[in-house]
Amino acid sequence: MTDEGRAEGAAEQPGPEQAGGDRPAPEAITDPRQVRLLAHPLRQRIAEVMRRGPVSSTTLARALGQSTGATSYHLRQLAKHGFVEEVPELGRGRERWWRVKPSDRRLPRYSEQTPPMRAAVEELTRLEFANELEQLERFQRAREDLGPWADALLFSFSTVTLTLEQVRPFFEDYIALLYRYKAADADPPPDARALVVRLLAFPEISEEDERT
Repeated sequence: MTDEGRAEGAAEQPGPEQAGGDRPAPEAITDPRQVRLLAHPLRQRIAEVMRRGPVSSTTLARALGQSTGATSYHLRQLAKHGFVEEVPELGRGRERWWRVKPSDRRLPRYSEQTPPMRAAVEELTRLEFANELEQLERFQRAREDLGPWADALLFSFSTVTLTLEQVRPFFEDYIALLYRYKAADADPPPDARALVVRLLAFPEISEEDERT
């Protein structure tokens, strides 16, 4: 499940159940199959639903308009690769509940990626940005009915000049900021809403770069 920043070498967002800003140890993703597992349109939608809290195959199927057989299969695949985990205390009878597994997953830097990994990361990135654009469009359509929350669209355009050695600390500071604002527990106040937060940063390309 994708979650706390993505870039070559970037981290994955923790699920909503992570408490107190605690950060798990970084975990490298080295198998392109894991990335391809996430680069699936339905699993992108599953990730969006599971960021809100635990699900069963039944509740997930209802939220996505899918069969329980399909959602159960995808949940098992995600669990097999360590992206989600079972929540036994929520289970009743044969019903199994799942949540995003707290994690800080890191993709290899571009220079360290094999051709299959690069292809998988590019496809995953394309799908994720398409999903983010769809979420933004849903917000814009519903904005008039959101009351004070209609003012909660945050955006910033800026350029910072960094050395290559400063790029990674800059990103880690961003990750630390996200964890600082994580809820102290999985029971947020009734007036709280989830904010979709993303960071995109890349080197500016000059005309000279394009000529080389």
